[in-house]
Amino acid sequence: MESLVILISGQGSNMRALLDAKLPVKRITVISNNPAAAGLEIARSHNITTHVIDHRLYSDRTTFDAALTEIIEACQPSLVALAGFMRILGDNFVNRYQKRLINIHPSLLPAFSGLNTHARALQEGVRIHGCTVHFVTPQLDHGPIIIQAAVPVLAGDTPETLGARVLQQEHLIYPQAVRWFLEGRITVAHGRVLVQSATHIKTKQYVLLSPNLDQ
Repeated sequence: MESLVILISGQGSNMRALLDAKLPVKRITVISNNPAAAGLEIARSHNITTHVIDHRLYSDRTTFDAALTEIIEACQPSLVALAGFMRILGDNFVNRYQKRLINIHPSLLPAFSGLNTHARALQEGVRIHGCTVHFVTPQLDHGPIIIQAAVPVLAGDTPETLGARVLQQEHLIYPQAVRWFLEGRITVAHGRVLVQSATHIKTKQYVLLSPNLDQ
């Protein structure tokens, strides 16, 4: 059985999706850089061990990353999952957990990396939008892609309505990506992710998922 560490900063909706998925893990630990993160109470309601490491108490990113690493190492994680963790992690941290550090991003990467993805997608007039689970690398939002889900951009959409539609898919694909990793189904070759024996996900017909989940 595996150990999973989840990093959060706010509401923790993707964290909740991971907890509800009954993943094949022996232990889950939730860490937040925000003492007021609502997701901490959600984790505690699931009897999950939580830690708070307030980034405001550290003079720079390097010292914060070092303190965060100390907590994570005590958990001996097989995987570290960023779930709305609103801190940019330094290269040393990212490299330490290379191929064991994943993130979910609310766009179809490499399009719209960074913040305000839904407003930017609407501004550019794209016809489909979505979300991506990817491995984290030192280059922001550009690591190898594990899985993506695409939804239509509808007439009259606002950033809020489009974001809500995307978030539904985030809650679907993030647990799937984590499950694949924990079950040893993911390999990375030449910067691309290969998924073996992908399991089927039941979803509405108008949502596009990649890789093909009918294997």
